[in-house]
Amino acid sequence: MIYKILVIDDDVAFCSMLKTFLNKKGFEAFGVFSFNEAEQLIKKQDFDLVLTDVRLPDGDGVKILQFIKEINSDIQVILMTGYADIKTAVNAMKLGAFDYVSKPINSDEILHTINQALNNKLTISENETSKINNSKSSKIKQITDLSVVKGKSAASLELHKYIDVVAPTNISVLVIGDSGTGKENIAFSIHNQSKRAGKPYIAVDCGAIPKELAASEFFGHLKGSFTGAIQDKIGHFESANGGTLFLDEVGNLSYEVQIQLLRALQERKIKPIGSSKEIEVDIRVIAATNEDLQRAVREGNFREDLYHRLNEFSIQAPRLSEREHDVLLFAVFFLKQSNADLEKEIIDFSDEVKSIFLNYDWPGNLREMRNIIKRSVLLSTSNFIEKEVLPQELFNQNKIISNLYSNFEEQEDLKLFSQKNEEQTIITALEKAKFNKTKAAQILGIDRKTLYNKIKLYNIEL
Repeated sequence: MIYKILVIDDDVAFCSMLKTFLNKKGFEAFGVFSFNEAEQLIKKQDFDLVLTDVRLPDGDGVKILQFIKEINSDIQVILMTGYADIKTAVNAMKLGAFDYVSKPINSDEILHTINQALNNKLTISENETSKINNSKSSKIKQITDLSVVKGKSAASLELHKYIDVVAPTNISVLVIGDSGTGKENIAFSIHNQSKRAGKPYIAVDCGAIPKELAASEFFGHLKGSFTGAIQDKIGHFESANGGTLFLDEVGNLSYEVQIQLLRALQERKIKPIGSSKEIEVDIRVIAATNEDLQRAVREGNFREDLYHRLNEFSIQAPRLSEREHDVLLFAVFFLKQSNADLEKEIIDFSDEVKSIFLNYDWPGNLREMRNIIKRSVLLSTSNFIEKEVLPQELFNQNKIISNLYSNFEEQEDLKLFSQKNEEQTIITALEKAKFNKTKAAQILGIDRKTLYNKIKLYNIEL
């Protein structure tokens, strides 16, 4: 079964690129540049999913959504939006849109959201169970690709030892680690090695769920239960019944949603909005976070009882810099993946590039490596990745950090220096990066969210 997807965006180059990308991923994709063109095509053909920009020359997200739902309420709609349009996107979700994604679009994230939307569509349609298996296998393939690289470093061996121990149980697991360390891949590896393998695996980005829609997203709703509820919606808990529910960035949930989540986890029962009937659910929960949840508990931002419910067993996702013996293994994997995605045939990295990779700190971890290698494959004109196609940040880091420590002994590292004077280190890094917080975070070897928290903690004026 090949799913038909319509892309609507007045940016002709972007629309064409996304259409091509989806075709390569096994979908039958079409692209149009206006609401009028989309209207004519939707009347003629049956689509499983529509990806549309919120703002078009002849219509907005709400208008497009209402038209699509009138034609066929089973068509899933995902909105693509800039920051300024988030409010419009949230309003459209209340009218039946499946989700929204922010521009610029991340290829892995959009594939993940599409698979979720198709899985949601098929869960609702009881007479199309064969499609569910196709959707599920597509999603599984996307997530598990990285699992073929287990690594041989001490950190990797310890990580997979913990996965092997906890996977066969029903214990709730909390995966802790910096952004880009592959926390979802760890979660899926646990699911895939458990007794629930082959059952639903539902991944939820907790940071992307607006507070006012959280109950509907997690527990579902009945048609007519609130304004905009134009069809029944199956929530994430029910979709994951019998399998695993992965809560990514669980620390981003509002306190009110935490209370609702705790009750559902304790009682293993949910009640869709508008329903008087409780539904029993059998799920295993795996959560992930890049925040210090213990500190959030102490500060009253995260419920202690929910923390203990989620943290029956914890796994630390190691940073790429802690897996130095695996750097080139992951690099080769991402090279093969990028070759396939971009239809290129790059053979390998030059020795100079390998040396640069081994000496770089990789503050963005596996995600940063994947993006850098994909960009390098795209730009390369020879059979090898050469230094010239690498982004500048790979060369700036060591130089800037060297300047940062110019008044200290050579053996001192960033952690030791931070312990002595963390606030001054942050200020110095911000000045070196000309107050670009993303670059400052790279200099410090931390993720951007941690830097924001530190700036707030020390009340640093920018």
